Amino acid sequence: MSQFPLSAVRTTALYAQGLHTTPTGDPTPERIYQLVQQLGCVQIDTLHLVRRSQYLVLWSRLGTYDPADFDRLIYQDRLLFEYWMHAACIIPLTEYRYLMHKMKANGNWWWGWADQPDNRPVVEQVRARVQQEGALRAADFEYKRETKGTWWDWKPAKRALEHLYNAGELMIANRINFQRVYDLRERVLPDWVDQNEPDIDAARRHMIELAARALGICHPAQLADYTHMKRGEAAPAVKALIADGTLVEVEGELANGKNGALIVHRDTLPILERAADGAIRAERTTFLSPFDSLWWAQKRDEQFWNFMQRLEAYKPEPQRIWGYFCLAILWRDQLVGRFDPKLERKTNTLRLKAIYLEPGIVPSDELVADVAGALRDFMRFHDAQHLIIERSDPAELGDRLLAAVSNGGGELRFTNLNHLIKNSV
Repeated sequence: MSQFPLSAVRTTALYAQGLHTTPTGDPTPERIYQLVQQLGCVQIDTLHLVRRSQYLVLWSRLGTYDPADFDRLIYQDRLLFEYWMHAACIIPLTEYRYLMHKMKANGNWWWGWADQPDNRPVVEQVRARVQQEGALRAADFEYKRETKGTWWDWKPAKRALEHLYNAGELMIANRINFQRVYDLRERVLPDWVDQNEPDIDAARRHMIELAARALGICHPAQLADYTHMKRGEAAPAVKALIADGTLVEVEGELANGKNGALIVHRDTLPILERAADGAIRAERTTFLSPFDSLWWAQKRDEQFWNFMQRLEAYKPEPQRIWGYFCLAILWRDQLVGRFDPKLERKTNTLRLKAIYLEPGIVPSDELVADVAGALRDFMRFHDAQHLIIERSDPAELGDRLLAAVSNGGGELRFTNLNHLIKNSV
């Protein structure tokens, strides 16, 4: 079994995710579509301290682009669609047939809510209104209740819409202010889409192959994580793909210095070998959303990078270590830190409530310059013209980073609250 150094393991994982090199050329709609195909899907999330995660994932790989191009691919050109893969995702419509079995299983969504006698009429009424009136939002259905419950306490019409969507009868035709607009599948799904449903084993094998290509290299059991498959269900497909040579077993160095049994797709093996020879290097500096697909293989962040990726938005504030919505800092083949951003849209201000480097990471001139370059582009993507850093660890990082960002020129304004607080004492 071939053995590969940690640098090659990391570079292969980043290469597969489109994160290994600085992008060149204009980020055209064609390039955006190719990237989504390469990743297999892009997770949707509602949090928007900065741009929502689905847009950040593309920025991390493409740099500044027009998010409207991405939306057009979904809601106008109909090359991408919304459904469940890793989670709620944007997915190429070439994958539609491989998700049809999931739509059948999802017909029993929400603990059989739609099959309960009191709820069947609601489903029928909602279906009939969409058929007759065309695309509708949940807001188009009136509902009066005396008290508001928890976040999932949806009105019955919303539950019916979600049931019909999960079962594949409805699709997301558009979004208005991020609210889903539902319509009949036959009015949304293009005629060219293959609807020949494969058997469940073929669908699972396909998803494992998709995961292997997108992850680049991982532990065999982690292949299931990428498309939210149960590991026990995935195991026979993984075993079969190893047996026929589609998946290749290798040994790779891990962040703890030990070797681990890993898996690559046979088409990725030449990339791994070239990375080991130094012909392919990880050169990109960028920032990664907490929902980025680089994290989807469980615990691979710790195994390959000795980095613990955590989303703390749903923790009470006193329990947070780093912040509400931290973005990881990728520097070449290392994960070197994270920062907690907030875009103040009225004043075009990007506020970093905190920025941290990982233990043992030295803020060299090279690292600071590269992170500053990525930060300038991050501000450009958000139309931000004022940067505030409230806190940095190490303390010197804030001043050095602001100086490096400002050396890029332009009309940006910068404030380091660390510096202001220090000078006011």
